[in-house]
Amino acid sequence: MKIFSSLFFSLLFVNAFSQINRKDFTQFVNPFIGTASKDTNSLSGSVFPGACMPFGMVQLSPDNYDAPEDPASAYNYKEKTIVGFSHTHLNGTGVGDLYDVLVQPIAGTVLWQPGDAAKPRSGYRSVFSHTTEKASPGYYAVQLDDYNIKVELTATEHVGFHKYNFPKTDSAYVLFDLDHTLDKKRPYWVCKVVAAHMKQVDKYTIEGYRILTGWARLRKVYFVAKFDKPIQQSVFVNGKRIFSGANLINGNAAKAAFRFNTNKNNTVQMKVALSATSIEDAYKNMTAELPDWNFEKTVANAKFAWNKALAVIDAEGTTEQKQIFYTGLYRNFIQPNNLANADGTYSGTDFTTHKATDGTHYSTFSLWDTYRATHPLYTLTAPQKDAAFINSMLRQYKTYGYLPIWQLWGDENYCMIGNHAIPVIADAMLKGIKGFDYEEAYKACVASSTTDHPGAPFTVWNKYHYFPENMQSQSVSLTLEIAYDDWCVEQMAKQLGKTKDVTFFTERSTWYKNLYDSQTRFFRAKDDKGDWINPFNPLKYGGNGGNPFTEGNAWQYFWYVPQDMPGLISLTGGKDAFNTKLDSMFTLQAKGADVDGNASGFIGQYAHGNEPSHHVAYLYNYSSQPWKTQYYTHKIMTELYDNTTAGLSGNEDCGQLTAWYVFSAMGFYPVNPASGLYLFGSPLLKHTTLNLANGKTFSINVTNAGKTYIQSVKLNGRPYTKTYIMHSDIEKGGILEFVMGDEPNKEWGIGKDDQPVK
Repeated sequence: MKIFSSLFFSLLFVNAFSQINRKDFTQFVNPFIGTASKDTNSLSGSVFPGACMPFGMVQLSPDNYDAPEDPASAYNYKEKTIVGFSHTHLNGTGVGDLYDVLVQPIAGTVLWQPGDAAKPRSGYRSVFSHTTEKASPGYYAVQLDDYNIKVELTATEHVGFHKYNFPKTDSAYVLFDLDHTLDKKRPYWVCKVVAAHMKQVDKYTIEGYRILTGWARLRKVYFVAKFDKPIQQSVFVNGKRIFSGANLINGNAAKAAFRFNTNKNNTVQMKVALSATSIEDAYKNMTAELPDWNFEKTVANAKFAWNKALAVIDAEGTTEQKQIFYTGLYRNFIQPNNLANADGTYSGTDFTTHKATDGTHYSTFSLWDTYRATHPLYTLTAPQKDAAFINSMLRQYKTYGYLPIWQLWGDENYCMIGNHAIPVIADAMLKGIKGFDYEEAYKACVASSTTDHPGAPFTVWNKYHYFPENMQSQSVSLTLEIAYDDWCVEQMAKQLGKTKDVTFFTERSTWYKNLYDSQTRFFRAKDDKGDWINPFNPLKYGGNGGNPFTEGNAWQYFWYVPQDMPGLISLTGGKDAFNTKLDSMFTLQAKGADVDGNASGFIGQYAHGNEPSHHVAYLYNYSSQPWKTQYYTHKIMTELYDNTTAGLSGNEDCGQLTAWYVFSAMGFYPVNPASGLYLFGSPLLKHTTLNLANGKTFSINVTNAGKTYIQSVKLNGRPYTKTYIMHSDIEKGGILEFVMGDEPNKEWGIGKDDQPVK
């Protein structure tokens, strides 16, 4: 009987998994969500709609701008022209870079300059209509109206695949622009093409590279392009110099145009393979991933890969909810990007070539954003990938002596503050994720917490027990965030039995209190003499330097003590005072100079368009008013997200903005990302099943889905009154049940043993 039962449930699981795999989750992904802003005073999601694979190197997408700056994705749904299609993009970042190997199909006379976006038919850009534009995971298509060319794009991990339907002509061109970059005139992270090379190898093959500076200090991008039709003529250009009859070009403003005859067969296909190590490796990547010319098969393979990735969560809700949810999940699986070649070789942070034992090497780590919800989402949905990301981070430690802060194309750019690879590693370690060396990872975290590096002067931290603003800009935000990172190291030290380190990092994790001013009841800046810096305005917004706060103000940063909420409540004066202040956070308005363009998605001083606010709505769970968390999380989901092109309230930031929604729509969120606790909010979806990597499933069923307030909860059939659930409970598999209503149940979730403190 036991054998029969075991076999029965095994077959049942296999059948269930097969049913999941037969679902088309990609139908709910709309890559255009968030590609525009609601109005001139708000931000877009800065996302791109083009073709890519899960965590792939290539993101093949249209560019509306010759010199992209904002949005960083180079795409804005409100624009009317396309300047070309480049092979690498960033997903929702606040700063731009990449845009490598821009190509543009042209019919007629070649105009070498990209033209002016304000003059739609200038240069080689083309007008287009959204009625012909289509996008889905792994596929993009559009009609270039000025040339009557239909463009279709798809991709493998390292190869972009183009299909052009030209008019019948002997003047069909494909133009390559290696000078296409982010704005070269901006005064910070100055962009410059150091060198570029392009060569026609034969009638079907182009190869080349470019080396440039930008947000990443030094990037080398190698490529190989192959056509399925013979090139009739080629013209190479560097700047304004045209080299007729040449078969190559060297220079820092290199372009080339390749002519085809499409009178008999008007379709031209092109494959462009990338590598960060060499042209030879680009050839190998093309051979390994895309040896044939079957465009439809490549589209189908990309769709299959995306369905497999998205099948980790099976969600049921309204069509709009599922479109927001699965588009968010999709955006979280775009990056980090695998820079390793198909054979596992990669360019390391020491700029030499190495080979990864696991065959992958990831970069694009927007850690100040993604440690909050995106990486915790990976621990639930893709733990093996999370381990691979950590192994990639550890490779920087071996070169630099500390972990990444914001790493792009394998290079550290030191954007943002804190050392938030630490909570990512702590989260994975404390959840028992395998696949990386815990001792080595711990050493890397200690080194990253004790070795002075840009933005993190630990000799100052250890001397003053806070960061003085006259010695370190963004001092309040940095003090609060480093204190949290130190708590994470403390937790790892406890697990590994590092007793002395526990004492050291436990003390440092409490130093946030040294910037609390009992007079103003805010955290605020001091100088190196211990004096408060005046004048002080808690509404004054700080950007990324020259102010004590990072992309926020004193109101928004007051709540950043995720490691010690009881301590923060005590500083505030107890739960009643804490709740009163938290209420004010969601009602107090700022005007004029106190509102910065980098902040958006406001509910009072809560600014959902940027990360410092993301956990705040969940904090009522700590102060015995969980129904207010339910109210505000429901409000944020239903008012600040939708399935339109203006459906995001700020930069996507490599998935963080939509990771918040993915978690919250299921009903919970990791306020302290490394604690293993998920705090309850207001579940929006009718049903969700997490298909866990250990083979188990965890289901969330919601009665009266769409209503705001929790009436009751059951876990595995038993009444459950805690305002949180543990990661370990989810990993065991089971069923979580919510009953929702229109009015708050103020008796639920406020028992003395139900506070979410680990």
